Parts: sequence; structure tokens; C-alpha cells
Amino acid sequence: MRIVDLLSKERIVLQTSAADKDSVIDLMVDLQNTGGALKDKEAYKKAILAREAQTSTAIEAGIAVPHAKSESVLRPCLSAVTLRQGIEYGALDGQPSDLFFMIAAPLDGDLHLEILSHLMVLLMDPKFVADLRAAEDPDAFLRIIDQAESAKYGSQQPEHAASTKKVPMHQPSTGYRVLAVTACPTGIAHTYMAAEALEKAGEKLGIPLKAETNGSGGAKNVLTDEEIAAADGIIVAADKNIEAGRFHGKRVLFVPVSDGIHKAEALIQKIESGDVPVYQHNGSVMHTESEHRKEGFGRQVYKHLMNGVSHMLPFVIGGGILIALAFLLDDPSIDPTNFGMNTPAAAFFKTIGGVAFNFMLPVLAGFIGMSIADRPGLAIGFVGGSLAAVGTSFWTISGSAEAIPAGFLGALLAGFAGGYFMLGLRKICDRLPRSLEGIKPILIYPVLGVLFIGVFMCLVNPIMGALNTGLTNFLNSLGGSSKLLLGAVLAGMMSIDMGGPFNKAAYVTGTGAIATAAAAGAPSTDIAYQMMAAVMIGGMVPPIAIALCTSFFKKKFTPDERKSGVVNYIMGLCFITEGAIPFAASDPLRVIPACVVGSAVSGALSMLFNCGLMAPHGGIFVFPLVTNVWGYVLALAAGSVISMLLLAVLKKNRPQE
Repeated sequence: MRIVDLLSKERIVLQTSAADKDSVIDLMVDLQNTGGALKDKEAYKKAILAREAQTSTAIEAGIAVPHAKSESVLRPCLSAVTLRQGIEYGALDGQPSDLFFMIAAPLDGDLHLEILSHLMVLLMDPKFVADLRAAEDPDAFLRIIDQAESAKYGSQQPEHAASTKKVPMHQPSTGYRVLAVTACPTGIAHTYMAAEALEKAGEKLGIPLKAETNGSGGAKNVLTDEEIAAADGIIVAADKNIEAGRFHGKRVLFVPVSDGIHKAEALIQKIESGDVPVYQHNGSVMHTESEHRKEGFGRQVYKHLMNGVSHMLPFVIGGGILIALAFLLDDPSIDPTNFGMNTPAAAFFKTIGGVAFNFMLPVLAGFIGMSIADRPGLAIGFVGGSLAAVGTSFWTISGSAEAIPAGFLGALLAGFAGGYFMLGLRKICDRLPRSLEGIKPILIYPVLGVLFIGVFMCLVNPIMGALNTGLTNFLNSLGGSSKLLLGAVLAGMMSIDMGGPFNKAAYVTGTGAIATAAAAGAPSTDIAYQMMAAVMIGGMVPPIAIALCTSFFKKKFTPDERKSGVVNYIMGLCFITEGAIPFAASDPLRVIPACVVGSAVSGALSMLFNCGLMAPHGGIFVFPLVTNVWGYVLALAAGSVISMLLLAVLKKNRPQE
């Protein structure tokens, strides 16, 4: 399949006008709907807006390529628009965009990525872009694309483009002299543009060059070990992490992906000059120089933490819900001291859920350590997390004290301490003779790493355990205004960025609290479960409030917004806060404050009514597990209505045509 097979003249509009980004998206979505390619236009538009909320799909030179995969797409298709006057679309060069291609793709397969790679390569040619802008009618527009694609790729199909790429005729028998790896955060536009620019520059300079693209559909045109060994050097033009261990001992030049587009010849010449340091892989996941320049230490710590949390959550969610079901199915009158295990059904769920929960702290610490120090950090983190879970110390080993689990905080410390220790150990071991290279990963790293984390955790576990116990006692002692304030803050944080760092910080606080409480066998009335209830209710309010506002204050929204707003009833009830993102992105100064206030009110009321939740996710489906469920429903309704009314007051009426 080729570009022209997906783009018909009915889906092309030339030399038109658009007031803003929303207008041109509406136009292109309508064009995509032509010919029955979509079964749900509004759902597809929602997917487009969600993709734009991540980062703008505008690239340089006045071009934008909005795209999305959605179950509402029946078959892949393209639409195209050119504007007489460009509009602001968030391009990296700050220039207005006037040439648009929109790609619709079904969920099954990555055909749209292959088509997109072809399209992005063609758009690197200024003459091709100028001809498209000057096209007089859709037939001429299609003819220009067909001729350019045939000249560039012949009859080659996109599905095989990466694997059947032709080798330059002047390539020597020894292989490519320069290699390259390109990658951008979204893995689409700039990834392919940089690869094309570098290969063109290599052809111009007479230097054979092969570029590997690390796109969102996976790595293509992958560099082989033989090519790496024979190359003069490697250019890594990337703005995200790539696997660089394979380049150990080679001359490697790390640059931003934009340099691969704009400074391709200079980069190749620098590699050939030999003025590039030899890369020594330290065993960690590689971070490009550009990423280090943009990220501070705090941001790096946050990324390591999120790596651990993301791997931990399946154990927390699965185990937490099963444990909560055990309490729901049990009869406390049989034996109050054995609540959760009195009946066979309850014992089954409690046992399975407990096993899942027991993996939580080792997985958290292990994947924090792995994020810092790659695979050697994984084992050390697992051991440290396990020691934190049982509270092992020198005093408990000797029998002179009772073990106090260090809990969530101890596992965090174990992950970071173990990861950074292994990172330092690997740097030290790089100075050892090469003859010892083979025994480092199988003997030196695991033995010294496990020994270190064992000594470290035995020393700090009593401190972390006392801190954890003190924090739990303090939270349980909260009452009145202090307790309400805690619920309001946690719930309000869930609405500040709806999936961003504030949202994640509040969610991690809630899940960490219930993890510690469950490990300690705390009763369902524990403050930790009330914190989790406040967190979840805070995340449910924004989409529900927006859905209510689109239903009862219709003039505040466009017809398309009203149609997509209905979906937020479902997303809100399922605890999917991200359903509110398109509305917040289009009007953040009004939507976000209104949602934060409503979420904070719900969180405070949830605390006031002593609502507790032992499951870390699930929305309305885990309401049967909530203590004082009717108080919880009232708190949710109150916060949602308050946010709805604030939205109605703050938002202006929108055009209805």
C-alpha cells in the first residue's frame, strides 16, 4: 500500500482558511469521515485531541501531521489540507503551519507508522513541499505525491521499507563507514527526518551511511554487530533513551535529534575527522547529552521512581482488589481476630491477594534499581525490597529485638541506594583488566551488590521502620480539620495535571499507604484506606463534572465537545481522570481550577464520612468494597456538582454553529 492509496481527492481541501488549531482539526476529521472510513467520528476526534495533548504533531517548515490509532477507524486513510494563511500549531521552529496531513489508523497493526515514515521522508524535500502548496486542485496534489513516491521508493511497499532499503551503489565491501541512530520522544516525525537527512548527507559526501530509526513502531533498519564493528563511528541523534551498550569501544557522537536534521554533513565530517571520544558503556541505560542538559537531578529521580511504581502497580491493584473482596465475602462474627480468612471463599481471595501484595515492595525497589543501573541493579533492588518488607536488621537476627517492616519508604530507599551503588561499582570495575570482563556480571556484581544491600538495609531498617510506624500513628491520630485538609490536598492534586507528576504523586501516596497498612494487617478503618478513598474520588470528579456540564450547560461547549463530553460519564465512573485532558488542554485557566476545587471538596467529605478503600483502582466497580459507600457516593456527587457549577460560571458561551 502506498500513500496515494490512502488519500483520495474527496479528502483533500486546498487553499482554504481556518481560524485556529481546533478549526483545522474539525475540518480534517470531517474529511476523514468521507467514504465511510470511520464508524465513530467523535471517538476518532477524541483520539486525535488526546495525541495532540501529549505534544503537538506540528513539525518545521509549516507542516503538521496529526495522527491517531483508534478502534473507531475501519481502515487506514489520509486527508490533506493547505491554508492560504498559516495558523499557530505548536511547531518547534515557532512558525505557523499551512500544510496538513491527517492519518487515521485502526488499532490492529502499525501500517500508519510505515506510511508516515514514507510521508516524512518525502516532506524533507523543499521542492516537493513547494509543489504541494502550489497545487491547483486535488488531482494535481495526488499526482505530485504519486510521482515523488514512485521516484523515491518505486513499487516498494511500506511494510518492507525498513528491511529492503537499498544499499548505496558506492558502498565498499567492508560495509558502512558511518552509522546513525535517530529517535525523538514521540518516535515519529523527527526520527525519520533525521535519518533521511543523514543518509542524504552521507551520499553527498561519498561516505556510506546507514541510519537506524527508533520509532514508535519499534526499531527499523537495525544496525548489525558486523556493521558496528567495521564502522568509523556512530552518530546518535536522539532526544530519548536508547540502548547504547552495543557501541562500547567505538567513537560515538551524541547530539539532539534536531542536529541530525540540520547539521547532518557537519556530524558526518566530525566522525570522519576522528575528533570524537571513544564511548565507554557504564552499564546503565544511556541518556543522551541533550537529555542531560534538559533534565535536572530531580527529574531523573522522578523517572527512576516512576519506573518502579509502574511495574509495582499491577501487583498492588490485583492483590489489593482480591484482599478487599476477601473482607467483603467474610463473616467477622465467626472470629473477629481472623477477619478475612474465616470462610473458604474469603481465605482463597485473601491468600492469593496476599501473595501478589508480597511482591510489591521487591518489585518497586528492583525496578528503581534497574532504571538507575540496568540489569545489575534489578537483583540488588529485589533483595533490598524484600529485606525492607520483613524488616530484617542486625538486632532481629541476633534475637534481641522484634522485626519492624520498613515498608514503602524502606523499599524506596533500597531501590535508590542499591541502584546508585551498582552504578558506582560498575565504574570502578571498568578499571579492572579486560581478562576479568567475563566474571564481573556473574560474580563480582551480584556478590558485592547483595552484600552491600544486605548490610545497608540491616542498618537502616530499624530507622525506617520507626519512621514508618511513627508516620502511621501520626496519620491515625489526625482528626477534625487536619484530617479533612489531608483528604482535600490529596484529592485536589489528582486534578491539577490529570495524569502528570502531581497526579502521580498523590496516587503513589495513596497506594503506598494501603500497601503499608495491608502488610501490617491494619483494620479497614485505618487512615491509610481513607487516604486511598480520597485519592480515587479526586480522580473521578474532573471527567464526571465535565460530562455534567456538557449536559446541563450546553451553550458553554461546541456541538462536538458536547458529544465527546458524554463519554466522560463512563471514564469518570471508571476512575480514568485522563478523559478530562482534552477539555483542560483547550481551556486550562477555567477547567483546571474548577476541577481542583470540586475534587478537594470530595476528598474532604470522603474523610469526613470516614470512607475507606482497600482497592487501589476500579472506580464504581469497587464501590461495594468501600466502607460507608453511601457517604462516598454523596461526596462524589457533591464535588462533581460543585465543579460543574464553577465550570458553568467560568466558561464563556461557545459558537453553536
